[in-house]
Amino acid sequence: MPGISISAGFAIGLAFGVVGLLSGFCLMSSLRDWWTANDGRKIRGYAVALAVAILGTQFIAGIGVVDIAKSLYLQPSFSAPLIFAGGLLFGFGMVLSNGCASRALILLGKGNLRSLVVIAIIGIAAQMTLKGLIAPARLAFLQATQTTPAAVSAPALLATMGIDDFVARIAVTLIASGALLIFAFSDRQFRRSYGQIAAGLAVGLLVIAGWLTTGWLGADEFNPIPVTSLTFISPIADTLQYTMLSTGLSLNFGIALVVGVLIGSLLTAVVTGRFSPRAIPRRTTWCVRSRVRH
Repeated sequence: MPGISISAGFAIGLAFGVVGLLSGFCLMSSLRDWWTANDGRKIRGYAVALAVAILGTQFIAGIGVVDIAKSLYLQPSFSAPLIFAGGLLFGFGMVLSNGCASRALILLGKGNLRSLVVIAIIGIAAQMTLKGLIAPARLAFLQATQTTPAAVSAPALLATMGIDDFVARIAVTLIASGALLIFAFSDRQFRRSYGQIAAGLAVGLLVIAGWLTTGWLGADEFNPIPVTSLTFISPIADTLQYTMLSTGLSLNFGIALVVGVLIGSLLTAVVTGRFSPRAIPRRTTWCVRSRVRH
């Protein structure tokens, strides 16, 4: 049901925007604080979010509420080189732009206009890759390098060895989530960081809510929607396209999620006094002009 998925997507985005702004939830800034300032609270909060998301996702999938096999991440065929190259570019771009797509949305809500440029470029590049000029090259490379393995997940791999599907799912889930939780709570400083613990729990629960929304609440056999959760690259591209061509397009979960994150961040920044409009620094403009002249 599109109406339910859109409303729930907006609510999930709204909550993520609030949590993201208050906690600074971001993989890049978490790693930066851990490596440069020896402050691992954020990265351990990120680990808590991953653990909760893994536990909840595998639980609702195991009891048959949501079929995550229908999601993009468990397709029977994939290209490992393409995934690696995409991840490499994403990580490189994340550092250059000072955050990932979700962080850029949150910073824009806070008033950082540089993030607007980042979001616009992300949306344009995503559309070019999915449907535009880069799409033929991507598809050609995918067809040349794709493979169809016997299993596309760790539980499925164990199942091919003769282990029961349910037992394999439980074993992998407990090992992965347990390791993440041990890493998170092994640090005394993090155990006292109640805000980061709460943020990790909240984000993990929002991931589960996303799966439930698209795979259960909003599921409709006559009008199927993609089974997905908190993801931002393609939704930002859809939002940009919807902004330009709204009369020919329809709202979906991803667009509502993006708008919700932006509004949630904006409202939180205004209420907490953190809203501060910031333009692109003049030195950045000067550097660009200098390079053009030379």
